[in-house]
Amino acid sequence: MLNEPQRKAVETVHGRLLVLAGAGSGKTKVITHRIAHLVHAHGVPPEQILGLTFTNKAAGEMRHRVEALIGKDLAKHVTLSTFHSFCMQILRKEIGKLGYTRDFSLYDERDIHRVVGQLARDMLGHDGELPSLGPTIYALQQATSTGTKPKDPFSNDLFSRLQMTLRAYNAVSFDHLITLTIQLFTEHPDVLSKYQERYRYVMIDEYQDTNATQSRLAELLAKEHLCVVGDDDQSIYGWRGANVKNILEFKADAVVRLEQNYRSTPVILQAANALIAHNQERHKKALWSAGSQGDLIEVFHAPTDAEEAAAIVQRMIVLHEQGLRWKEMALLYRSNALSRNFEIALAQASWQKEGSWVRGIPYEVFGGLAFGERSEIKDLMAYLRFVVNRQDHEALLRIINVPRRGISETLLDTLTQESRSEKSSLWELLQAVADGRKPMENHPKGVQGIRKFVSLIETAGSRFATGKLAETLQWLLTETNYKKAIEEEVKSDAMRAFKWENVEQCVNVLAQYEQEEKEGTLQHFVANTALGQENYIPEAQRASGDKVQLMTLHSAKGLEFPAVFIAGVEDHIIPHEKGAMENGIEEERRLFYVGITRAQKKLCLSMARSRLRMGKPFPTTPSRFLHELPKQLLKITSHKVIG
Repeated sequence: MLNEPQRKAVETVHGRLLVLAGAGSGKTKVITHRIAHLVHAHGVPPEQILGLTFTNKAAGEMRHRVEALIGKDLAKHVTLSTFHSFCMQILRKEIGKLGYTRDFSLYDERDIHRVVGQLARDMLGHDGELPSLGPTIYALQQATSTGTKPKDPFSNDLFSRLQMTLRAYNAVSFDHLITLTIQLFTEHPDVLSKYQERYRYVMIDEYQDTNATQSRLAELLAKEHLCVVGDDDQSIYGWRGANVKNILEFKADAVVRLEQNYRSTPVILQAANALIAHNQERHKKALWSAGSQGDLIEVFHAPTDAEEAAAIVQRMIVLHEQGLRWKEMALLYRSNALSRNFEIALAQASWQKEGSWVRGIPYEVFGGLAFGERSEIKDLMAYLRFVVNRQDHEALLRIINVPRRGISETLLDTLTQESRSEKSSLWELLQAVADGRKPMENHPKGVQGIRKFVSLIETAGSRFATGKLAETLQWLLTETNYKKAIEEEVKSDAMRAFKWENVEQCVNVLAQYEQEEKEGTLQHFVANTALGQENYIPEAQRASGDKVQLMTLHSAKGLEFPAVFIAGVEDHIIPHEKGAMENGIEEERRLFYVGITRAQKKLCLSMARSRLRMGKPFPTTPSRFLHELPKQLLKITSHKVIG
């Protein structure tokens, strides 16, 4: 049942143990069997065992397995929880010692943004629109996760005021659940002692993902026996405060390496080992498998990003014809903004089912919205739909105040009601208001906004009819100052960048359409594009769970699939230029390593020689990581599928 290193990890129960659990090596199995071993072989009362992890899903999976090993009656006394839930339980009992009451409120990110905005306004003596607080809030979050104070004076002052304000409001932020528990333990040793006696055996899952405060909490709680389980080679969350040094510098009485992999073929593992060996800061280990060697890793280079997407989808169809279900295939990419080409290729693909041709492969964007469902794409598609069809009431209502034009809800409601009662076109009413045929003396600001909007749409109509489509969309974005609208709507700098990337991809969609359809028109594009159309995949397929999985490399961690495609294996994407600058090239390499080790049997890596940015092709360079994979493990193919 257990291999020798797994058995050693299970049976080493005293002192400080570091379990280096490589990808697919049975980490959860070791943790749960260790709990069962403590209870059955050592007579440890289950209430003295604490297991901490990062997600409710992981905690639930552990509980399910522990119940199967020791029974529900005993398992219910073992504490298996996320860090935040565990700290919440403690604070609900003990927070009175810190000046709060037990019925404190838990503030979410939106609540904290609102409080920080109020405090910043007071500190700056500012009544109007504040500058972006994104960098400041990020500094506050970093300070919380590292247990330090912000470096710049403004953020430091704001940090202190935020703590005082939250205590005055009897409120706790999600980020502060752990730091307040640490404060409780350090200021009240009697409370710490009580919980140290209660939880004599502490186990931490995914230790490579802990930040400074989570590591500090574990060290405080574990008076004698601390077991940490993780893999430094899969530490990919530096951008949210995780510190790989926690697992690299853990002082252990014993170290156990789990290197036998039960997921992937030896070919895939040899490539992963060769790649990650280029990292300097890591525990030495090498994954291996007792299974058969498996297929070589396929690598192909397509002329364009659109052809790369089409080539991947054709390979998926071949695998499906060979018996693989759609849900057994995953497409991984570095950024969600890259999903657009693949969604379109999947939506437009034709394949045979029971002798009949079917259009559209069912897919699911894991942990995110499909490209066409993102609000900024819906905005731009509504603009294009309305330029084409001035009777599209839904599109008109979506865009008339995006960006804000000072057209009040009251004015809009009045015009809408009149349009319905007179069975007339809302657009014609707006034109009448704009040219003065319909006076609206009580709404001078709204009338001005309507004039600008009507002029914009009429100019856009003639430009789209005579000019290049992608260039005209760029003009429309400039004319509406849509980028500013995103900045006003979204406070997080990361989300602003993501939304603007999506906007750029929408421009690319039009540019690609123009390349493929030399006589193409905006009307034809709107009528035939997959964006914004919900019915391009039949209802029965959308309802079924058999869907190709699209996700970022970060989202793929912890998952596995028989066939994995990693797209965009190019410098500036993998490794990501900004990610490498902020968290180092080694974290980017770990992220690629995570992607490779998701594959069970088949792995395909792809690139495009040119990639569209704001409608214009830019040449690319293959990722430097490709040169770190042994050539004898790779099979270089044409992007075109033969036969």
